[in-house]
Formats: sequence, C-alpha cells, structure tokens
Amino acid sequence: MTRSTTDEAAVPPLPSPKERRRLREAKSLSEEEVAAAVGVTRATVRSWETGRASPRGRKRALYAKLIAPEPAVKPEVVKPPVVKPPVVTTEAAAAVAVPAAAVPAAPDLPEASPLPEAPPAAPPSDPPPAPNSDTHTGAEAPDERRVSPAGAFDELYARTAPGLVRQTYLLTGRRSLARESVERAFELAWQRWPEVAVDRDPAGWVRAAAYEYAMSPWHRLRRTHRHPDAPPTEPGKRALFDALLDLPPAYRRTLLLYDGVGLDLPETAAETEASTPAAAGRLMTARAAVAERLPELADAAPAEQSALLQDRLGGLARAEHVPVPRPARAVRTGSESKARLWTRAAVGGVALLIAVTGLTLHTAPTHYEQPISPPERVGGVPPRGGPQKLTAQDLKLQKSLSEQVAHGPERLVPRLE
Repeated sequence: MTRSTTDEAAVPPLPSPKERRRLREAKSLSEEEVAAAVGVTRATVRSWETGRASPRGRKRALYAKLIAPEPAVKPEVVKPPVVKPPVVTTEAAAAVAVPAAAVPAAPDLPEASPLPEAPPAAPPSDPPPAPNSDTHTGAEAPDERRVSPAGAFDELYARTAPGLVRQTYLLTGRRSLARESVERAFELAWQRWPEVAVDRDPAGWVRAAAYEYAMSPWHRLRRTHRHPDAPPTEPGKRALFDALLDLPPAYRRTLLLYDGVGLDLPETAAETEASTPAAAGRLMTARAAVAERLPELADAAPAEQSALLQDRLGGLARAEHVPVPRPARAVRTGSESKARLWTRAAVGGVALLIAVTGLTLHTAPTHYEQPISPPERVGGVPPRGGPQKLTAQDLKLQKSLSEQVAHGPERLVPRLE
C-alpha cells in the first residue's frame, strides 16, 4: 500500500481534461493509439478527457508521459574558434611595415554630449527594514493583494453571469430556465470552488455546467418549462429563433459555441464531448439548416457566414429581455444552504438506517426455530375423532351400572339374567 501511494505521488499532476485532449491532438494521436499504448479501451480514454474518470497507478504514469508536451529545444550556441595571433618577429615587422601616409585617416567622430548632472544626494534616512518571512518575496509585487475565494467568485459571477443567461436563452428558448440554469451552475461551482479556481478556463467550466443543466430532458416533465417562450416579433429575429429551436440539442449547442461564443473547433468538440470530425459535421449541418431560413447566409462564404451568424446571434440575445440573475452573495448563500440541507438529510438517513438496523438486531431471534408444518388431510381416517356412538345395549348397560352401587368383590362378578 505504501509503495503504490509513493508511486502515485511521484507522477506529476495531470492537466485539466480539456488540456489533456488538446495535448493529445497537438501530438496527432488518436484515442485508439493512446488506448493501445496505455492498455485500456477507447471509452476509458474518452472518459479521462471529459473528466468523468482519472487514471491511476502505472496507467497514470504512462498516460502523463504520453501526452506530456515536448520540451523546447534550446539552440546550441557554437563558440567561434579562438585564433591566436601569430608571433611576429622584428624582421617580419620591418618587412610588412607600411608607410604612415598609406594608411587612411580615421573619420572625425562627433563629440559626445556631456552626461546629465547627477541629482543632489538625498538626506540620510532610516535604513530599509531587513527582509523576513512575513514580507513579500522577490517574485511577488509589493502591492499585490490576495483575493479571497468569495471575492474571486463574485468577480467571475459579475463578469460572466449576465452574458451566460443570454446564451442559455438562445440554447433553450426559455427565459426562466436560462436564469435557473446559470444560477444552478454557479451554485455547483461554489460547492467545487477549489477545483474551479485552478481550472484553465473557469468561465468555460460554469458554461458547460449551465448548458448541461439547461439541456436536461427532465425539464419536459415540468409544466413551466414544457413549451418555449413567445418568439420575437421582428421577422428576421423570429426566423433565427425558430431555426435554432428546430435544431437537435447537440447541433444547436455546437453552433452556439462555435459561431456564438467564438470557440475554435477542438474546444467546441471537447465541451460537447464529441470528436473533432463529429463536431465539424454537426456545425456544417446546423449552418445549412439555419441558412434555409435566412437567405443572406446561403450566399455568404464560410468565413463571412460565421461572422454574420455571430452578429445575428448577438443581436438576438441583446434584443430579448432576459431576467437578471440574482446577486452573487445570494447565489453563494443559497449554495451553502443547499449543501447544509443535503448534509443534514444524509446524516438523518444514516441515523435512520442505524436505528432500523439496531431494532432489527434487537427483535430478531437468537437461535433457529423450526417452522411448524401446515396441517394436511390424511386419507382413510374418519374426520371426527373420539369414541364411537353408543348403541342401545351400551346405553342399557351404562344405566344399570349407574343405578346399582357395588361394594366389595361382588362388583367384579357379573350377574347373569
């Protein structure tokens, strides 16, 4: 156990799931090649790149070594060979002497400008304090302030929440669901803030969580979110709105991430948990479906089509009146309240399970008791038990015996009549 823990600690930490996929594609490695090199299946590699699982032990070391970026090769500095000056004797110097008139005179150099005068010396002051462990290091700026987790969360929320609500509205067509999805994603981000704070793209983490919640098929069972909101009144915006909602959810999300948010194709594929060719196919199909509703997109080039779509999507998002999300403090307190509620519910469930287990142990029998066999009807035996019915002779004899009281031995001698 100690050796496995030591080996796992010796492996460098893996990058984020999105970065793992980017590094793999940068080395032109497919999922099958990585799976064959590590000794796992393709589905396992995909789960590593989507964040659903993480490698361990020897597979973690092989995977980290396989996707590790190649170190930059420093250019080799070639030192020029040291040429020693030849030793010139007096005779040789005299032989190669050149008359002074043959050497051209050096051009006159402009006179150097005088250096600026040094400022007057400052009066002596107190010596600077000696550095200690409490002061900032040289790598840190003197005026750098540490931001609290709540402050960093509030800054991320204020910068991304309003725009994310508009994006989610384009994804679902429901204003209240868009606001609920964004707030739910930020509540989840606050619960996992140590993980989100060190992510390469915290805004992308929250966006992916909001999109996943908004696209859940369980919302169809809720009466308030069963049907989309009323479309815009302007014909152009209404056509774009209807075209978006007619697309399948995966195609709609791909189009919104690439042409609306502005992600590149590998990042779009990573966020939608699809391969890059599959994401490209979804994008082209979604563009063709939208171009059928918007004639100006059909005649545009691919680059112009992307820019035009981004402009139209942004105009549609800004034109609609989406609800403003709650303040960041309210989202944080709501997340903490839900976390406390779930914790209490889990503790209550465990306590109830312990109580039921104790009651069962207390009332259960301590030894094996053989169960009583059910009654069965036996054939050939009269159903009624006991003596047979007395005959007339038996009754007469019983009556005579009861009337006469016999004493002594004579009671044993029968009287014959």
